[in-house]
Amino acid sequence: MHVEISTDTRTTVDAPAVTATVESGLSRYRSRLARVEVHLRDVNGPKGGVESRCVLEARPSGRQPEAVTNDALTSDEAVKGAIEKMNRLLVSLFGRLDDVRGGPSASGLPT
Repeated sequence: MHVEISTDTRTTVDAPAVTATVESGLSRYRSRLARVEVHLRDVNGPKGGVESRCVLEARPSGRQPEAVTNDALTSDEAVKGAIEKMNRLLVSLFGRLDDVRGGPSASGLPT
């Protein structure tokens, strides 16, 4: 899994720390993801309030990219929130792909 980070001109981040956070947060899918792109930007400049937006785009091997967005007060919080959202999305995506048809139904009877 390759991690790419991009920021706008007003956002500064510790790239190795963000890379480590993304790799550890999505380590469960390391073999299934070709690349993860992290896009960080300052939402409203010097006005205050919600400051950072993180768009996390995961590219599963052989599939279309999936993306999530998270807003937070700091870049670190935005990245962590986006990782949580991406984990939920990938659990759903890969769960559907790995589902074996013909298993028992909810009642226990064969389908």
